Amino acid sequence: MRALRRFTVRAKLPEPLAPLGELVMNLRWSWNPPTVDLFSSVDPRVWEQVRQDPVRLLGEVSGQRLEALAADPDFLGRLRDAHADLQRYLTEPRWYQEHAQAEADAGKPLPASIAYFSPEFGITEVLPQYSGGLGILAGDHLKAASDLGAPIVGVGLLYRSGYFSQALTADGWQAEHYPPLDPHGLPLQRLTGADGAPLRISVNLPEHRTLHAHIWKAQVGRVPLLLLDSDIEDNGPAERGVTDRLYGGGADHRLLQEILLGIGGVRALRAYAELTGEPAPEVFHTNEGHAGFLGVERIRELVQGTGLTFDQALSAVRAGTVFTTHTPVPAGIDRFSRDLIAHVFGAGVLADVPDIPIERLLGLGAEDDPGVFNMAHMGLRLGQRANGVSKLHGIVSRDMFKGLWPGFENSEVPITSVTNGVHAPTWVARETAAIGSGAVNDDLWAAIGQAPNQQLWETRRALRSKLVEEVRRRLRASSLRRGHTDAELGWIDSVFDPDVLTIGFARRVPSYKRLTLMLRDPDRLRALLLDPDRPLQIVIAGKSHPADEGGKMLIQQMVRFTDDPAVRNRIVFLPDYDIGMARYLYWGCDVWLNNPLRPLEACGTSGMKASLNGGLNLSIRDGWWDEMYDGQNGWAIPTADGVIDPDRRDDLEAAAFYDLLSTHVRTLFYERGDDGVPARWLEMVRHTLSSLGPKLTATRMVAEYVDRLYAPAARSSARVLADNFAGARELASWRADVAQHWTGVKVAHVESSGIGDTPELGATVNIRAEVNLGGLAPEAVAVQACYGTVDSDDVLHEVATVPMRPLGNGGDTYRYEADIPLEQAGPFGYTVRVLPHHELLTDPVELGLVTTA
Repeated sequence: MRALRRFTVRAKLPEPLAPLGELVMNLRWSWNPPTVDLFSSVDPRVWEQVRQDPVRLLGEVSGQRLEALAADPDFLGRLRDAHADLQRYLTEPRWYQEHAQAEADAGKPLPASIAYFSPEFGITEVLPQYSGGLGILAGDHLKAASDLGAPIVGVGLLYRSGYFSQALTADGWQAEHYPPLDPHGLPLQRLTGADGAPLRISVNLPEHRTLHAHIWKAQVGRVPLLLLDSDIEDNGPAERGVTDRLYGGGADHRLLQEILLGIGGVRALRAYAELTGEPAPEVFHTNEGHAGFLGVERIRELVQGTGLTFDQALSAVRAGTVFTTHTPVPAGIDRFSRDLIAHVFGAGVLADVPDIPIERLLGLGAEDDPGVFNMAHMGLRLGQRANGVSKLHGIVSRDMFKGLWPGFENSEVPITSVTNGVHAPTWVARETAAIGSGAVNDDLWAAIGQAPNQQLWETRRALRSKLVEEVRRRLRASSLRRGHTDAELGWIDSVFDPDVLTIGFARRVPSYKRLTLMLRDPDRLRALLLDPDRPLQIVIAGKSHPADEGGKMLIQQMVRFTDDPAVRNRIVFLPDYDIGMARYLYWGCDVWLNNPLRPLEACGTSGMKASLNGGLNLSIRDGWWDEMYDGQNGWAIPTADGVIDPDRRDDLEAAAFYDLLSTHVRTLFYERGDDGVPARWLEMVRHTLSSLGPKLTATRMVAEYVDRLYAPAARSSARVLADNFAGARELASWRADVAQHWTGVKVAHVESSGIGDTPELGATVNIRAEVNLGGLAPEAVAVQACYGTVDSDDVLHEVATVPMRPLGNGGDTYRYEADIPLEQAGPFGYTVRVLPHHELLTDPVELGLVTTA
């Protein structure tokens, strides 16, 4: 008999234990080991049964045990200490507060509130609202913001079935299961109004339907995370299912999720600010294009609430919006039918907002295909600041989106980069931290640099041993689910060896990540695994999207190889990769493998987490590894970038992988001194920890976002909003004027002097130009001389620019000049160009308009 509904009943805590409830409901415990130890001591047996879930712990621990703890002075003392530590953490000034004071003294105030939107957040496995890298990054962003004291508010959706739980069938095929989640059994609080009723936001849909949602809050240290839930009685059946699964359903379903995230998310922020008195966000950060409709909602607010026109509201919204792209390929972008967008917004979301023409909305997502609405294009058009997530990904993004800024060099496309980081307190093992003071902070990396070899080697072996135990436990559970019996599984007790070189490969399974590249030459891989003197063992994990049949086939191919009795002691595939499994892999693997097709990995933070525990990366130079590989912190797998045939490219790069393992990686690991310690290996480990540690942290990442994106966006927003939106009105008027007159802007004549018949290095060229401004005022444009090396087709490369000085005018024709230094021998060229100019632009490239001689 199946239950009609399930819910979690929590124990009523005795009054002396009331602080325990506060500790459980603040997810800071997920990166605070002393609090976890306190939870464990409540009832160690139950703690293990509930898989270290403190909410379930309070639901299953006996009342008698709670009464005993309420009378236990030792437990109460530790509870008081933990609670006091949390209160200090939540209230004391931190980096952001000190930084804000210094910036305010310099006349550059920091924002009082920043909204961070993401479709998924990976905080802890106890709150399964994530699928992979994007969500884990978002979770680490919030945790690091909390540690820094940055005033961020997270916004996402509450999925009643999360992503999916992965299992394997008998023949190695991925099977998906969607366990129902009860919000009352999660570390969440449903927000209620003064009348005690749940707070509710609503979004209009076509056919006179309305999508309602409640707001749940997860407290991530100092950072509130608001999650919208459509599974409420006010909705019809279709609307109730909008937040059923992460990345589930077809285009219509996905669109409704993104409308709820973006539009509903802004409305949830307004309701939260009204309820709590917290300041309204000054900056809105959309993590990938999924939440892009937040800009549409903010435009609607301004159009309806202040009487601004669409263009004026757009100028106001853009100034305070940051857009981060995470995909290096067009196929990774959400794209919807233009007709679907027109219908849902025209007949629903914006049906009662006649001052926002649907054609203007559709223009935000326009791309080359006129029938498609592109969410990334909308994100870039709605955000005045945009970034990729590694230096290489910034280059790839500028190339991928250059069509939005025609006429400009790739390097000029206004997309910068902030390389991702990972939240060290979450991912660094206690054993690693113990090499220093036990605290995971900047001092740890220096302490590791001074650690004796023996201590470092013993720590690495201890972590490898933990991984071996976890591999055996999970492999047994998976084998039982696949139909095996205990009697058949005695071999699992000898799977893996804590003294064998251990390699990890764990990530999502799209084709470009090449899960099965290591199988290109299976005989060579078997020889490496089974070498009697220098063996290696490989642990593999990863989920394929439920609709990706090709990805599932790759998993099946890998599982069938690992099922071979000849190698199954040395290579395993573990299903249901999540945060809980990931920790053991990052802690215990000696080498972290990453072999995507370059440059299709935007960043790839799993290797960062391994590095923070002393793992060495063996990776294609893609994502973060391209900029941080230094020859001593791991190995770079050579790439066959010029090879067009994909099979041949895979063969070449797989062969390079085998060669590195055979001749370099294994050699160093098994090269032992008289003390049994691999000294040269440990030098690489020590160098990795001490040199990469400070660079890979999410606190470094968030601090960069604050200084390079959030603070400038807040200042830009303040300027356009001041004096009843005077800046927004001015900027919109200027943009319209420029658009109207730009076709008349021409470079009429260019000449040069000062170099004679034989130009020599060190000379200076004087460039003069006559420019017709087509009716624009001279202050509305910037005239530049552009110069650099030139190829046989007269195309400029390594272009530099200098502003040209105005010399006067005759009618609409204006004269300019500039001096260009000849700093490099060889073919040289120059030209002159005109761009729009306004002090409220962040970049003259922003409008995508340019006229060149």
